[in-house]
Amino acid sequence: MIISRTPFRISFTGGSTDLKSFYENEFGAVVSTTINKYIYITVNKRFDHTIRASYSKTEIVESADEIAHPIIREALKLTGIKNGLEITSIADIPAGTGLGSSSSFTVGLLHALYAYSGKYVSAKDLAIQACNIEINILKEPIGKQDQYAAAFGGLNLIRFNVDDSVFVDPVVMSRDRHRELSQNFLLFFTGIQRSASNILKKTENRQIENKPFKSQMRDMSLELSEKLRSGESLNIIGDFLHRGWELKRQLSNEISNEFIDSCYAKALEAGAMGGKILGAGGGGFLCLYATKDKHASIRKALADLREIDFEFDYQGSKIVYVE
Repeated sequence: MIISRTPFRISFTGGSTDLKSFYENEFGAVVSTTINKYIYITVNKRFDHTIRASYSKTEIVESADEIAHPIIREALKLTGIKNGLEITSIADIPAGTGLGSSSSFTVGLLHALYAYSGKYVSAKDLAIQACNIEINILKEPIGKQDQYAAAFGGLNLIRFNVDDSVFVDPVVMSRDRHRELSQNFLLFFTGIQRSASNILKKTENRQIENKPFKSQMRDMSLELSEKLRSGESLNIIGDFLHRGWELKRQLSNEISNEFIDSCYAKALEAGAMGGKILGAGGGGFLCLYATKDKHASIRKALADLREIDFEFDYQGSKIVYVE
């Protein structure tokens, strides 16, 4: 039996500049971190020759080509495993909440399948192959940041180049500074799950109008990474989150709504320095930054929302069990 553990991510700045429609003309960049919320994928030899895949549904089929779940089907084909195994997945956080769960699933599944086959694959190759499955084969209208975040782990500036290469540069800070940054964040679930693909399709329809906003979001990622590395006050991230959210809201009227705007306004009034809805928008998790002395008042203001405790993750996808 093989078990992989792959983290989910929080993106601070630069989201949507990882889409090919943007970075094929000028490079994109995001600042993101993985967190200690994970998806676990188990791969085990099956008694007979069939394949059993258990996720929100359960499939038992004769070969990989018959699997309905597109990512599982394509991952098996890519890794060359034809039959005789069982795949299960368990996640700390549900899908459709803005934490990059689909790409974490893809990266973790590939990692587990390769380990099952006795093959080592680097974080870079896991990210490249996950992107190939989701973007090139399955034609999902998504970008590359989630796959690279899940594979590499940690707090990074991730740059998406015109030649299709990707650079992952850690935002190096002291351990105490990392800890303080992590502890100043709050994460609240809005109660809304949604399809990122649907929202991204609509924002892409406004590609020309959105380009200036995206360029500003990219530039903010470069500036934020430098300020975090320089030792400047961590509180500057609140302003970056707020300015980034204001830019992101202009990409599409699907990204926010009256309920989200109300929650964010309450948080600001209660002492948050900034925040954003994670992922494509429209629901999922509201991420907020505030000094710890303001956390109690923010929790009170958002008492109707479920808070999720988390810390930063620094390892990325890894194999945690082999038998």
